[in-house]
Amino acid sequence: METSPAMDPTGRMVAQRGLFRGPDPVCPDELYATIVRGTADRERQRLVVGPHSTVSTDTYFGRFPAAYWQRWTVVDEVAVELVLSGSARLALIASDFNGETRPEAVRVVEDAQSQTVRLTAKLDKFFDGGSLWLDLTTEGTELVVEQLRWTVPAPERVRQTSVVICTFNRADDCVRTLGALAADQDALTVLETVHVVDQGTDTVESRPGFPDLEKALDGRLRYLRQPNLGGAGGFGRGMYEVVKAGDANVLLMDDDVLCEPEIAVRLSAFANRTGKPTLVGGQMLRLLHPTKLIAGAEYADFAHLQPGAVVMNALDDVDLLAEALDEDGEPTGKPNRGDRRVDADYNAWWSCLIPNEVARELGLPLPLFFQWDDVEYGYRARARGYATVTLPGAGLWHADFDWKDADKWNEYFAVRNAMIVSALHSAFPPKQVARVLVARVVRALLSMQYGLAATLITGAEDFLVGPSVLADGGKRAAAEIRRIRAMYPDTVAHPIAGLADIGLDHVPMVQAAPEPKLHRLVLLKRLLHLSLGKANYDIGAIPADDSSWWHVSQFQRAVVTDAAQDSVRVRVRDRAMMVELGKRLAVVARRLLAEGPRLQQEYRAAVPELISEENWKRLYGL
Repeated sequence: METSPAMDPTGRMVAQRGLFRGPDPVCPDELYATIVRGTADRERQRLVVGPHSTVSTDTYFGRFPAAYWQRWTVVDEVAVELVLSGSARLALIASDFNGETRPEAVRVVEDAQSQTVRLTAKLDKFFDGGSLWLDLTTEGTELVVEQLRWTVPAPERVRQTSVVICTFNRADDCVRTLGALAADQDALTVLETVHVVDQGTDTVESRPGFPDLEKALDGRLRYLRQPNLGGAGGFGRGMYEVVKAGDANVLLMDDDVLCEPEIAVRLSAFANRTGKPTLVGGQMLRLLHPTKLIAGAEYADFAHLQPGAVVMNALDDVDLLAEALDEDGEPTGKPNRGDRRVDADYNAWWSCLIPNEVARELGLPLPLFFQWDDVEYGYRARARGYATVTLPGAGLWHADFDWKDADKWNEYFAVRNAMIVSALHSAFPPKQVARVLVARVVRALLSMQYGLAATLITGAEDFLVGPSVLADGGKRAAAEIRRIRAMYPDTVAHPIAGLADIGLDHVPMVQAAPEPKLHRLVLLKRLLHLSLGKANYDIGAIPADDSSWWHVSQFQRAVVTDAAQDSVRVRVRDRAMMVELGKRLAVVARRLLAEGPRLQQEYRAAVPELISEENWKRLYGL
C-alpha cells in the first residue's frame, strides 16, 4: 500500500491540486474553472484550452487561499506548477482583502512539449485577505494542461490523516462516500486509514459493493459496528481508535455527503504546516443547490442557543457563481469569493480535521448523542488555545438543512445540548436562557405544534436533571422523546398521496400576509384570540414558506407542508393542550432561573469524567 503523502517530484508538499471538473456530474464545472472566452475541453485533472481562449481558476475550488496560509502556517511562499504542451500566456493573479487584483507573476510559454512550468508568489501581502489563481490565455494554438499543483515547502516529517465516518442506516450514502475516496488515488496517498463506525441496522457491509470498496481502499478500511450512540459516540469511537493506533490526524466526515476527495488533500496539507496544532475544517455547499455555500465561517450564538451563526464579513448562504452584493444590496460587479479573511470559532463535523495531539489532550467528545457535540469540542479546543480555521476551497456537498422540517425528535437534543454547551462555554445568564426557551415554545404553541412544544420542554426538563442525564450516552433520551412525540397527532407526517384518504385533498390554500413589524403586539393579539376561541379561518392549506406562527395561529385547523415538500402535518387547535403545556413551560422557566447557576457548576465539574476514555469504553462495551 502506498503510504507516502502527496508530494511533487521535487519533494515539495502538494497543498492543493488544480482540478477542472468535480467528482460527480452534479458538481458544477464553473466552481473549478471558468471559460472566460473561447473554448476549452475539461477533464478532472486535464484541460485543453482552445485557440484564442482564456480559462481562469478564479473559482471556489480553483483559488489558493493565500490569506489563511499566511496567517496560520509557517509557509512564506507558494508555487503553482503545471505540465504544459502548446503556447500560452500564464498569469498568476492575486487579490487583496477588498477583492482588488494584481499580477504576481506572468510567463509566456511557446511550443512547450510536456514542459513543467513553475510560478511563485510570496505570502507576505495577504494577512487581512486575498487569494491566488491562474489565468491561461492562448492565441493561435491550443494549450494542453496535463497537471496543475500548488506546492509549498514540506516539513521534515509529514503526518498522515485518518478519516472517520459515522453512519446510521445510511448505508448507500456511506458507500458512495467511500467510493469517492477510493476512486481518487492522489487523495488516498494522504490517508493512513478510513474508519467507518456503523451504528445502524441497515449496515454498510451488507451492500454488494462493499468487498470491492474494501479492496479499492487497499488495506486502509477499518469497519466497526456498535450500538447507536449518535454522532458523538460514532465520531468519538473513531477518534479513540485513531489516537490509540498512532499519531495520524483525525478527519471527521459525515456519511451523507457528496464527497470531494480533494478536501482530504487540502485539510491534511494545511494541518501539516500550521505554526501550532490547529483544527482545520471544510466548508459546506448545498447538495440541492450545488453552487451555494452555506457559510464562510461560523460561531455559536450562545445568547440565543443557536449554532451555525455566520461570522461577520463571511460569506453567508451565497451563490458562488452570482455577483456579490454591497451593503445596500446592489451588485458590485465582482463574484462571491470572500476575499476578506475571517476567523471561525468552531467547524461543524461534516468535515473537520483534528490534530492528533489535540485529540489526545482534549479527550473524547461530550456524550451528547448528537447536536452541539462539534460546537462543544471546538470551544473546548479554543479554551485550551487551539484555533479552528475554516479553509476556503476545501468543501463538500451536504443535504440542505432548510429542506429538513424543524418539527422532529432531534429538536429535543438541539435544546438540551444547547443549554449544556452554553453552560460550559458561556456566561449562561438564566434569565436569557429562560426567555429564549419561552419564546420558542410560545411560537410552537401558537403554531399548533404541540408535539414540538413538548419536545422543547422535555429537552429543558432533562437539562435540569443535571450531568447524570448523559450517563448512557443518549440512548434512553432518544427512545423516550420518540415515545413522547407519538402522543401528539400534529407530529405525524402524512404523505401527499394520502391526503384524500384523510379527507384533506381539497383544502383551500391560504397564503400569508407580509411579516408583521410589531411582533410582540401581534403575539399578544393572537394569544387573546386563542383564549376567546376566535379564529380567522376554519381550515386552510399553508405552504411551508408561509408557516410562521403569526399566520398559522389564525386557523382552527391547518394543513401545513413539510419543508422537505414530501408530506404535510395536520395541526388542530387544542386550547386544553396549550394550557397544559404552558403550565409545564412556566415550571421549567422558574426552575431555570432558580437552578441555572448551580447546574452550570455541576456540568462543568462533570466534564473530565464524561469525556474520559474510561467513560467511553464503558459506553462502547470495550
